[in-house]
Amino acid sequence: MSLSNAMAPYILFGLLFAGVLHEVVPESLVTKHLGKESISSVLKATLFGVPLPVCSCGVIPLATSIKKSGASRGATLSFLISTPITGVDSILATYGMFGWIFTFYRVFTSMVIAVIAGILTNIFDKEEEIVKPKFSLSSDNSATASCCSTSSCCSSSSEKTKFSMKRAIKYAFVTLLGDIAKPLFWGLVIGALISSFIPQNLSDILIEYSWLSYIIAIAIAVPMYVCATASLPIAAALMLSGVSAGAAFVFLSAGPATNTVTIGVVKKMLGKRSMIIYLSSIVFGSVIFGLSLDYLFSSLNINPKSLLHAEENGGIISIASSMILWIGIFYFMSVSSFKRAKA
Repeated sequence: MSLSNAMAPYILFGLLFAGVLHEVVPESLVTKHLGKESISSVLKATLFGVPLPVCSCGVIPLATSIKKSGASRGATLSFLISTPITGVDSILATYGMFGWIFTFYRVFTSMVIAVIAGILTNIFDKEEEIVKPKFSLSSDNSATASCCSTSSCCSSSSEKTKFSMKRAIKYAFVTLLGDIAKPLFWGLVIGALISSFIPQNLSDILIEYSWLSYIIAIAIAVPMYVCATASLPIAAALMLSGVSAGAAFVFLSAGPATNTVTIGVVKKMLGKRSMIIYLSSIVFGSVIFGLSLDYLFSSLNINPKSLLHAEENGGIISIASSMILWIGIFYFMSVSSFKRAKA
């Protein structure tokens, strides 16, 4: 319960902000500036992706749309990396759980990894354009459905002619919350189980051999589907159990950015070379920045556990927000189960 108390107010506010952002920023703006194989297009793609609250599977059709609109491979790959790692809801939830130092580091490093991957793609993947993808947006949506609870991950392409707070709230607390309900539930449950049941001797081993925790984090994070927000309680539980902040960061960085479905689509859409750059940039970038984070905390004599805000007793706002969040989670999970049973 302490994990949800710490995160819930920021998740709810982040969802609302994401809904407003969805209303204010037209998708045509995203697809307009990313066509050239240049550093500026990569930077724009990265900056576009950072605030968008889209999961690693929901970003697939949006990235496909960007690519078909003429975006370079580098810009498309940068967008594919920066978008799922962050998002306004995840940024605020990270602040609520880990504080501003960890939050800034997570956002900054995700941008660096995305930019480097995009630039490397533009440099080393200049062969003739591959055959147009044989899959359409509808097939992307079927891939998305394998790891997103609804098609809501896929943003609508319709233009908004007038701001509507009603649409913003609906997108925030129906579309987005419905989309992250299941992974967020399992993230909180897994985080609680890790905190409660991980053997002490395993914690001691991971503390003594920190490199082992990095390998475990990468092995779990790369193939697993976990959204940026749902990864937070798992990372917090790992830190509370003795895993280094750097290894927890590796999970926070690599987990949301990759999964088996996205890896397959990247290969199909951009080619094998871009896929290798995509995976290598995420894996090596996450590990390098994870090691740097451990070094930073060690140099400044900061205990990473002191940054965690997961307290047993929350205030009224935290408890109320947590109750609202859990009601929403259980509601959307039950609706999803009912639809599957009916089908």
